[in-house]
Amino acid sequence: MDAPVSAPVEVLAVRYGRRATTRSEVFLNHHYYGEPDGPMEMDYYFWVVRRAGRTVVVDTGFNGESGGRRDRATTCAPGEALARLGIDPADVDQVFVTHAHYDHVGNLGLFPAAEVVITRRELEFWTSPLAHRHLFAVLAEERDVADLDALRRAGRLTVVDGSHTTGGLEFVEVGGHTPGQAVVRVPTPAGPVVLASDAVHYYEELERDRPFVAVADLAQAYRAFDRVREMLQDPGAVLVAGHDPLVRHRFTPHDPADPALAVRIR
Repeated sequence: MDAPVSAPVEVLAVRYGRRATTRSEVFLNHHYYGEPDGPMEMDYYFWVVRRAGRTVVVDTGFNGESGGRRDRATTCAPGEALARLGIDPADVDQVFVTHAHYDHVGNLGLFPAAEVVITRRELEFWTSPLAHRHLFAVLAEERDVADLDALRRAGRLTVVDGSHTTGGLEFVEVGGHTPGQAVVRVPTPAGPVVLASDAVHYYEELERDRPFVAVADLAQAYRAFDRVREMLQDPGAVLVAGHDPLVRHRFTPHDPADPALAVRIR
């Protein structure tokens, strides 16, 4: 039975990596906006939800091999980050995979007992021949996709269509950035937390209606923005962008002695 919304819930955004980039590398067709280019910072996060005695991890970050090949700096490897938060990966009940890019699905092997949830459209795309075309393949790892397939064969992969509610959390397919991109809506007593993952990398994307540079379906990416905006109409709703350093400034550090590691959303 799902826990009521009144049940205590903790939502954490955990920073594990970073890189320096530019506006033209972040926003699709940036030159169309008639603005000068400029530097930007990008943070890499995964998310943790603890509710009613259950621990859910949303995405698993990049691993050292895939991140290093792309010159991404690891600030705290996901396994170490979980240990610093007092979480044993073996005790994680579920892992939600919002999409199968290298920086969101790179450490599935850390979680030996977890049920892994992904959308059918996402799984079918990345196991199709089209996923090997260069502009798609550069953002994914064959090893990570193979790990997903191994989980499927082991009976630990739950493949869902559209929206799926489990353990009181809503896993909502929105598409756009990837064919089956999902967001996670976490009901809390103070209002829902919307973990946008890469449906909204930066708050500016939603505020200025500017899609990210990597997009599988531009029209659907705009629709995903609209879907997220609808979710934010709920009383008390808050948005957690997928890669924005502002996440670390909009929310409270989980541990004031270790403020760079994680922030508490609710």
